[in-house]
Amino acid sequence: MRILVTVKFTPDLQSNRSFSDGAVTRTADDGSMNELDENAVEAALQLVEAAGEGEVYALTVGGPDAVAAVRKALQLGVNHAIHVDDDAVAGSDVFGTAAVLAAAIRKVHDEEPLDLVITGMAALDGLTSMLPTALAAQLDWSQLTLASSLEVADGQATIVRHLSDAHETVTAPLPAVVSVTDELNKPRYPNFKLIMAARKAEVATWTLADLGVDPSSVGAGASRTTVVDASERPPRADQKIVTDTGEGGKLLADFLIEKGLV
Repeated sequence: MRILVTVKFTPDLQSNRSFSDGAVTRTADDGSMNELDENAVEAALQLVEAAGEGEVYALTVGGPDAVAAVRKALQLGVNHAIHVDDDAVAGSDVFGTAAVLAAAIRKVHDEEPLDLVITGMAALDGLTSMLPTALAAQLDWSQLTLASSLEVADGQATIVRHLSDAHETVTAPLPAVVSVTDELNKPRYPNFKLIMAARKAEVATWTLADLGVDPSSVGAGASRTTVVDASERPPRADQKIVTDTGEGGKLLADFLIEKGLV
């Protein structure tokens, strides 16, 4: 079984966010692999382990700092790491990013067919959850999104998707793009041996020229969305702090009634 996992370098959720030219500022010492992508890596590793054979690729797109994402995947146990690094990609929206990822996936798939591409449910810096669907459309592969469980057998992938009022079981033929939720598994911790090996492991670095992607079709210039303005949220000026001396419940009820909230 051959599986590719897409991973993203995202800023630390606990850090102060800043923007440059309408984009989130990213630095190597203030980020890591997107936390929700760890569930995708774990899913791929478990499937290969259950099959008794196979290999897992980790793929990321981004500037030089983004290599940290695939090195984290190597620490967790993936076999191969690929980093698409090209200045022309900067500023790409989800459609441009999907186009670059799809080109890289086709390059791997053409060498030897892949069975699955697995992604996390969302990137914690954007939380759009749009990439898996855009990627499946670019590849013209089946898509199975928001999987809370995942099984592969007889050339098909089957997922269970938990909705607010129902559970759906959906099946699609391979190859397929699957996005997984954090309900699917508990990601493993890297062991010392893999941490040390990941430092020296080879990471394939590809450019748009290697993938046959026209630079003018991606990047900020080709983006279908534009950030008009980004600024810090101003402090709230209407805060009222009440010290509870035994009548806190009554004061809260009066406040809710006054605001028409009850």
